Amino acid sequence: MRFIHVADLHIGKVVNDFSMLEDQKFILTQITDMAKANQVDAVVIAGDIYDRSIPPAEAVTLFDSFLNELSQAEIQVIMISGNHDSPERICFGQELLGKQGVHIAGVSKDTLKKVIFSEPKCKTEFVLLPFCKPAQMDVRTSEEAVRLLLADYWEEQKSIAEETASKIPVRHVLVTHFFVTDGGKEPELSDSETTIHVGGLDNVDASVFHGFDYVALGHIHKPQQIGEHPMWYAGSPLKYSFGESGQTKSALLVTIDETGLREVEALPLWPLREMRKLKGSLREILEGVFECGQQDYLQAILTDQGELIDPIGTIRSKYPNVMQIVREEKGRDMTESAEIKSRVTAKKKGAMELFEAFYEEVRGEVLSEERKRIMTDMIKELEEGRE
Repeated sequence: MRFIHVADLHIGKVVNDFSMLEDQKFILTQITDMAKANQVDAVVIAGDIYDRSIPPAEAVTLFDSFLNELSQAEIQVIMISGNHDSPERICFGQELLGKQGVHIAGVSKDTLKKVIFSEPKCKTEFVLLPFCKPAQMDVRTSEEAVRLLLADYWEEQKSIAEETASKIPVRHVLVTHFFVTDGGKEPELSDSETTIHVGGLDNVDASVFHGFDYVALGHIHKPQQIGEHPMWYAGSPLKYSFGESGQTKSALLVTIDETGLREVEALPLWPLREMRKLKGSLREILEGVFECGQQDYLQAILTDQGELIDPIGTIRSKYPNVMQIVREEKGRDMTESAEIKSRVTAKKKGAMELFEAFYEEVRGEVLSEERKRIMTDMIKELEEGRE
């Protein structure tokens, strides 16, 4: 069988105050066209479907359209939740959607969800292991949680093998969303990733996944294989930071047959707008001495000395999607960007709004009404104390 492996869509993401929805629509259409052209059996999405636990309505509408396009083409979808997703929201309608070929595992359970594709010469079993925190499994680390869940799975497989005498080989594919290391060696990261790894508690060693013919990973934005193991991070389909400007994004076309993993082919994805770094004087950038599209997302590294009047506004007269200005002056970088604008805007927000946004970013969940009440009382006391 053949399937396309993607991950980290982050639908609804905003980069430097620029909504990426139009770019995401363009790239999802490209993935759909790839799936049709290569006549795949399924599209596998290894987590982080949305950028936030409560995605904006436009993001949900876009993903709904993506699923409909694949369903109409009779291409099945296999998807799990990632650390940015709300497991319960991702799971909505999973039983009903499963009957239409959209297989979802959002909430991590003791018994892992499985999706089986049967062919004359072999069966391919997809095992869905969504992101979960160690505390959910009453253990200390992510690796312990994963080992526990997979031990139960392999025990179940052993029992099935003993009870049946089928000569048709079964190929096992795992879909998961964790920070996977190879003997302590970490994967290459991008600066658009917000996960914090403390003391190795989030790390899961590649050896834990021994026995699978292919492991479809999500969580890391740079596409890469983990050592020599049959494990790949598909990476994000779009560049979400200037640190990724040199990367080529792709979707992975995976072929599996009765002999096991046959081929993994990276199919390049071409964005609606590139994300580029330009380095030179303000005049050079305005004169267009660099190769870039007028609508590209830009970080302009200015080499001019002395004061400049509204450089970001001046550059935007030619390149409307410049996101960031970096000034090289006297041996140090001085940054003027849309990020500064965000911070200025943030200062205008109330203390409660700022705390709610901070809480959702750190905890990945919405502040409860009870906690809101407590925080409101605390903020009121502090404000009264300043008067």
